[in-house]
Amino acid sequence: MIKIFVIIILLAFAVFVVYAQRGQMKSAKGLEDTIVFHDLAYVTNGHERQKLDLYLPSQGSDLPLIIWIHGGAWLTGSKDDVPMLDCLAKGYAVASINYRLSSHAIFPAPIEDCKSAIRWLRANSGEYRIDPNRFGVIGASAGGHLVAMLGTTGDVGEFDVGENLDYPSGIQAVVDLFGPTDFLQMDDHRMPDGQIHNAADSPESLLVGGNIQDNKDKVARANPITYVTKNASPFLIIHGDSDPLVPHHQSELLVQALHNAEVAVELYTVKNGGHGGFGDKRVNLLMDNFFAGTLKPAKPNSNH
Repeated sequence: MIKIFVIIILLAFAVFVVYAQRGQMKSAKGLEDTIVFHDLAYVTNGHERQKLDLYLPSQGSDLPLIIWIHGGAWLTGSKDDVPMLDCLAKGYAVASINYRLSSHAIFPAPIEDCKSAIRWLRANSGEYRIDPNRFGVIGASAGGHLVAMLGTTGDVGEFDVGENLDYPSGIQAVVDLFGPTDFLQMDDHRMPDGQIHNAADSPESLLVGGNIQDNKDKVARANPITYVTKNASPFLIIHGDSDPLVPHHQSELLVQALHNAEVAVELYTVKNGGHGGFGDKRVNLLMDNFFAGTLKPAKPNSNH
């Protein structure tokens, strides 16, 4: 009996080591029915920022995935702050990714990283019980810019570099929370006391590696609006009409371009809303309904 017990313990330890090599697996505090994998490297021997966290319901298979991409002016931010974890109880898996910041590498590094993470998630979808055909993305501010880029460049190959190139980086749904879409028009529509973007040290200028007004070709390459075609993903865009950092007009521009391309898009304007921190309860309802309609989540705790 002792030998059998020892063998069982060793087998259990071996299984733990296998998972630990892919990332820490544990139940998150307050998420006891959730399996969490921390710091999964989506680029082999890559930059320290090229990692993601993955949250899985303990039950279910072929789970639709919601991918959170943090903001922070492409200068700061972390995958550790994940506002989407309530989606786990609604039948989704959730991923949160880090990407190289502008202090590490200028554009297109961050979108290349986002696409690398998506391809990695698809390449490993079977291991993590994820449906590779139901990927949605959501991001705020700089993260909103990156998810808009993902939604408009699914058929653009130039940002797909590195590994897992046999897997697509396109996604099935985009929630863009007040992201920039056309850098060169930001100051034309900023609020009187709003952030100045036509400066050498603005977040947009640091992202492209020079003053945006002096680098219009580089800026065009970084603008989601550049890539809008009929093949873009469905969009839900949410933006406050009193945003002092990213003018509301930025979302209006993207909506018009998507409309012109006959892409499904909805813009919800938060009245008197600033740069996030919305108290409008309709925001969460709209996001829930949008993801439910585009990704069709499993019923919670199902084993379909």
